[in-house]
Amino acid sequence: MTRKEIWGIALRQSACDCNCAPEDFLREENVITTSRTHPDARKYLPLPFKCDMVSYGSNIVAQTSEELAEVIRDYLNRYPVEHCFETPHLHVLDDMLKEYGLKVCFMAEYFLPEPERLCELSCAYELRTLHQNDFAELYLPEWSNALCEKRKELDILGVGAYDGEKLIGLAGCSADCADMYQIGVDVLPEYRKQGIASALTSRLALEILKLGKVPFYCAAWCNIKSVRNAVKCGFSPAWVEITAREIEFVETMNKAENSL
Repeated sequence: MTRKEIWGIALRQSACDCNCAPEDFLREENVITTSRTHPDARKYLPLPFKCDMVSYGSNIVAQTSEELAEVIRDYLNRYPVEHCFETPHLHVLDDMLKEYGLKVCFMAEYFLPEPERLCELSCAYELRTLHQNDFAELYLPEWSNALCEKRKELDILGVGAYDGEKLIGLAGCSADCADMYQIGVDVLPEYRKQGIASALTSRLALEILKLGKVPFYCAAWCNIKSVRNAVKCGFSPAWVEITAREIEFVETMNKAENSL
């Protein structure tokens, strides 16, 4: 699969997610759409969104409700594309959304593989390919990035690292949409900084490509170790996304984090 093919698939998927055309992400001007459900959207997206913004670098495609369309247009017209996704301007967006009961919630960077850089990396431990029937006993807190208990049916392929018979690292992919599988990876704390995460990620990415699917990787922009893993494995930044959710939803998430 070529880089052009990979990016074409990603743009088409983002178009399904954002209720727009693939070429809308490559325009110089921003695009605002009415958010709607779509049968081919990523499975975990709670569409429709009231405010969600995606940028592949050239512009911003914002999907929103009809009620908020002019509010979002006002915000996007205030700042250059590269500044709309950062503070202090996001505080302005929060203030604009507050009267609608919303607040900025998720901020993520997404990565796609560069075929000429993607290669299998090694580590000192045995790697084993795992399938859906191997995951039944692995829905545990230590593997919560690699597997998702709420969507078990989407966890279809993985690679495990073993110290003897002990599972010490796991990368899993979720069939979030028809043509793109998302990679998540976990390594037990006492085994980190040994190249295990990159070995698992790179092997799984290649296995996904063998299936004719595009592997993609998501990380919070501030999660430096995760971003480094993506880059080391041959992935490069593709798009960024910011999603606003109900204030109550954000507060509930914060309370859940504080209780850990």
